[in-house]
Amino acid sequence: MATLIGGLGTSHIPAIGGAIHKNLQQEPYWKPFFDGFPPIHQWLDKAQPDVVVMFYNDHGLNFFLDKMPTFAVGAAPLYHNADEGWGIPTLPPFKGEIDLSWHIINTLTGKEFDVTTCQEMLVDHACTLPLKLFWPKGECPVTVVPICINTVQFPLPSAKRVYALGRAVGEAIQSWGSDKKVAVIASGGLSHQLDGERAGFINKEFDLQFMESLLTNPEWATQYSIHELVEKSGTQGIELLMWLAMRAALTVGDKPSVRKIHSNYHIPISNTATAVLVLEKV
Repeated sequence: MATLIGGLGTSHIPAIGGAIHKNLQQEPYWKPFFDGFPPIHQWLDKAQPDVVVMFYNDHGLNFFLDKMPTFAVGAAPLYHNADEGWGIPTLPPFKGEIDLSWHIINTLTGKEFDVTTCQEMLVDHACTLPLKLFWPKGECPVTVVPICINTVQFPLPSAKRVYALGRAVGEAIQSWGSDKKVAVIASGGLSHQLDGERAGFINKEFDLQFMESLLTNPEWATQYSIHELVEKSGTQGIELLMWLAMRAALTVGDKPSVRKIHSNYHIPISNTATAVLVLEKV
């Protein structure tokens, strides 16, 4: 059976891609963010996952307000980058892990999740940036299963439902008939709001409490309704649902415990609270 080795989380602000492209990682504005990654690279060099399952949110590339699935799973052989132009200009397509994609789809359907199956799927900065941040040199060495969670158009899935989805995905990974090592990635957040009366809103206290809960009390955020989470984290900060799904995936199996390898929190980049986190299953 496959081995679920751990989970990673990172913000996915489009401007990060521009900084990578322009080689601005050591500029004062960007350095506190990029300084959070060397310990993660060291862990990945040691852990060497073969596959990543990516929880992310689509930004109008595949789904728009007129057609917005709650959960969608990619089942494509390749995922082509079609970013909106703010990030890295060109990237080769990422290879899909089709067998795991269908195993996850079948597992979720069997657990009564109604998922949209995407045998063709374009990816934007929400997928490309985490992969480039975690593997900055050369082509991406892992295959990918993207899982899109709606954080754009209400009604949004509740934190409890997203947590249940994450657990189901974790169970699917651990029951996958493969000897490959799998890591789970959360892409998005943390607190930020880009429009409206609260534009520029950041809630550092809540962010840090949420990050701590992922280590010590993974269901902590499920006590809040989706509207309470939007109030606490901002309209776009609700992307924290990806982090919750990632953490839930790690709770499955005979050894549900995790240990923190590294974390970093920095504000602001582009009016957003940025964070990175690595949790290893033990």
